[in-house]
Amino acid sequence: MRSSVNWNKEFVRRFEQRYDELKWLYCETYNNDMQAFSWLCNSLYDYYHQRNSALKKLDREREKTPFWYSTNSLVGMMMYVDNFSDDLKGLKNKIDYIKESGVNYLHLMPLLKSPKDRSDGGYAVADFRRVQPELGTMKDLEALTADCHKNDISVCLDFVMNHTSEDHAWAKAARAGDEEARKRYFFFDNWDIPFEFERTVPQVFPTTAPGNFTYLPDCDKVVMTTFYPYQWDLNYGNCVVFNDMVGNMLSLANRGIDVIRLDAVPYIWKELGTNCRNLPRVHTLVRMMRIISEIVCPSVLLLGEVVMEPSKVAPYFGTPEKPECHMLYNVTTMASTWHTVATKDVRLLNRQMEQLSALPKDYVFLNYLRCHDDIGWGLDYDYLSGFGMKEVPHKRFLNDYFTGKFEGSRSRGELYNDDESLGDARLCGTTASLCGIETALADNDSEKLDKALSFDITLHAYMLTQSGIPVIYSGDEVAQLNDYSYHNDPDKLADSRYLHRGKFDWSLAENRKDTKTVQGRIYQSLRQLEDIRKSHDVFTASADLRTLDTGNDHVLGIHRERKNERLYAFFNFSGDTQTAFFDGVVSGRELFSDKKISGMSAELPPYGFMWILCEQ
Repeated sequence: MRSSVNWNKEFVRRFEQRYDELKWLYCETYNNDMQAFSWLCNSLYDYYHQRNSALKKLDREREKTPFWYSTNSLVGMMMYVDNFSDDLKGLKNKIDYIKESGVNYLHLMPLLKSPKDRSDGGYAVADFRRVQPELGTMKDLEALTADCHKNDISVCLDFVMNHTSEDHAWAKAARAGDEEARKRYFFFDNWDIPFEFERTVPQVFPTTAPGNFTYLPDCDKVVMTTFYPYQWDLNYGNCVVFNDMVGNMLSLANRGIDVIRLDAVPYIWKELGTNCRNLPRVHTLVRMMRIISEIVCPSVLLLGEVVMEPSKVAPYFGTPEKPECHMLYNVTTMASTWHTVATKDVRLLNRQMEQLSALPKDYVFLNYLRCHDDIGWGLDYDYLSGFGMKEVPHKRFLNDYFTGKFEGSRSRGELYNDDESLGDARLCGTTASLCGIETALADNDSEKLDKALSFDITLHAYMLTQSGIPVIYSGDEVAQLNDYSYHNDPDKLADSRYLHRGKFDWSLAENRKDTKTVQGRIYQSLRQLEDIRKSHDVFTASADLRTLDTGNDHVLGIHRERKNERLYAFFNFSGDTQTAFFDGVVSGRELFSDKKISGMSAELPPYGFMWILCEQ
């Protein structure tokens, strides 16, 4: 099947260009099942046909500028709709605030229908075609994305593809004995094969959800549940699962979603005798999804959630000839940044930046300080061991530091999945509270507060200096503190991640224009940084980037260069004034303060930074 005579010429052009590779990958994965492949191809045309004229126009525009997302003009914000605005209609009414904040990339956290008490924050989807009722409807989502597009705002949404909720129609049918439905999951009559899997498959949540399988007493079966017992892993070895999940993805694209976040993508292919992570077939599936998006909705991007070290992350970009994800998360840098906050030693972060700068410039990362999730300490301990930092004691130090137990620490966070036997845990808390703003306000200490605010701004400046798309976690723009109210909610009490998932405090946002307030100082500083970044091509992803030897382990130095612009950026992770040495004589203008800089070194105030644009 090459194409149908009834198909639109535009679709046929895209389809014909990619048909051979798509057919080869599909047939090689699914044993030459041409009937299933033909069904898939026909469904692709149906989804193309259903796209409205505005989305098709956007497809054509972005086809002409395929790297539209790699400029220095995008600034992201991620949020929970209910926390920010109660529902989708409320969010639509807040677009002016989003635009005012300099944001043109909006990441909406999971909002599809999921059971309230077993949702894992929305990551246990019961229906991929319905919005959580209290948030609105699919029509509300479509109206929101249309309004966002009119305001030049792109919208990202999570696509939970590794599993469904046990409340999903497929899971209910499987539980009731439907054999075809059971083939969509990993069902077993006894524990023999699951025990064989457990020999090689690591546990994701050994404390809160140990093991990778769950026994279902009502049907006397065992089902694979890598994350939580109520999240049943999908069997992508079944072509019906792939076909239907592609349909769910395209349905979201047709509601106006610009970026599909592929949640937990390394886990989607399972093979006995492996660790069920990053297997070759995963890349085959992602490559097919990329091809399919280019055929049906070329304006839509794939964002891979790969929470692993750089060597395992980069392959998800694919190759120039056979690309996979358009964008990936810069997870390791986030963890390394907070390690540097605690240790005040930039050597690990410097190494991380060197590794990233060695990657191709068309690799686009999303950079962030905080997100909806915890901070895991997946650091380069082989490197850190050279400085006497052993993994278990160092993780304990980091967790003690950020929970305020370490002497001199002003951070206030809480731990998630604390495993005392391994000395391991994950960290929760807002950027402001982890930077010490909460402590300084509680102590009514103006000097501590000034340093904490400077540190918050400096960390955001560092994020904006990295190549890729900076993403602000909603509330960070007004220095929102930890929300301890979850301790009084029985549905949230067991999950400390709700510490930084509190309701957006609109009373704080009212102070955003008053720089004498905490909120105004942070908000206006971020707006100034964002405007500077958009005004200079040296911040584009295509700029050359390298680290600088500042002669000071407390100060990180970054050099960016593109065409006729050169930028020297310095970040002081110490609470004391530090000297940063340049690699020669530097003369130029510090962009944030608009001061003249000249010489071979500069004094950085406690937790301060400099963006020096050099004179030509």
